[in-house]
Amino acid sequence: MFGLDSIIQDWVLPILRVSSPLIFAALGGLWCERSGVIQIGLEGFILVGSFFGAASALHFLNPYVGFFVAGLSGLGLAVLYGIVVLQFRANQIVAGTALNLLAMGIPPFISKIWYDSTGATPPIPSGAQFEIAPIWMMIGAVVASQLIFYFSRFGLRLRFAGEHPQALKSAGVSVNLKRWQGILTSGFLAGLAGGTLSIYLSSSYIRNMSAGRGFIALAAVILGKWKPIPTACACLLFGVTETLQIRLQSVVLWGSSPVPVQWIQILPYLITIVVLAGVVGRSHAPHALGVADE
Repeated sequence: MFGLDSIIQDWVLPILRVSSPLIFAALGGLWCERSGVIQIGLEGFILVGSFFGAASALHFLNPYVGFFVAGLSGLGLAVLYGIVVLQFRANQIVAGTALNLLAMGIPPFISKIWYDSTGATPPIPSGAQFEIAPIWMMIGAVVASQLIFYFSRFGLRLRFAGEHPQALKSAGVSVNLKRWQGILTSGFLAGLAGGTLSIYLSSSYIRNMSAGRGFIALAAVILGKWKPIPTACACLLFGVTETLQIRLQSVVLWGSSPVPVQWIQILPYLITIVVLAGVVGRSHAPHALGVADE
């Protein structure tokens, strides 16, 4: 009854499954912020990636094509964000907020043109959906980020762009180039988070389906102190709360509990607030985060 197979099927895989879009998005936020650029636009990248990922998987009947297109759509939005904050030096928080608002409107507008519906795309056939591949790709992304950040010259220079940009400039390396690389990688990874959401966790794009995951991912970055593996572990913590929320909802709906189901649904967001209230004062962001290159 409580054997290893049962634990894996009932708890480990569901937790990894619901954590996968959070981890992709959190890694995206990590790459951007370690390069020195504030990234609160993760919600927008997820929304755009989820729509174009689902639309591509539906059109080509191939989840891998949809997954890649989801990343590319996030990359395209990252180009816009990079132009605004690096070329025109706009306020990064305001630009990220505007990006989220823009991304909330793009999918419904295009969905109305393509599918005559602003609420959702048509369902993706079961043969064009993922089974478990995103979990392995998620693990690969965490390991790759860890190795690049701490065992490569590229990662060292990118971290210096967020910590000591003047030292990087004195070595003859462009700070803006490193920040461009961080932003573009961030957009691609957050776009993959959206593709994971619509092709793996669901079977279609649903309007505003990110449901705050971008902000939870950003909270995981802070909780993980801007380090890849601790950030992934923080996402797993939120994945546990979301899995518990799903299990508790079934108890509330089918049992005789007096607890309103809405109280159960706010559990992941409540945990996010409590955790951040306890650790945000002890987390130290990159020293040059949000500071424009001169």
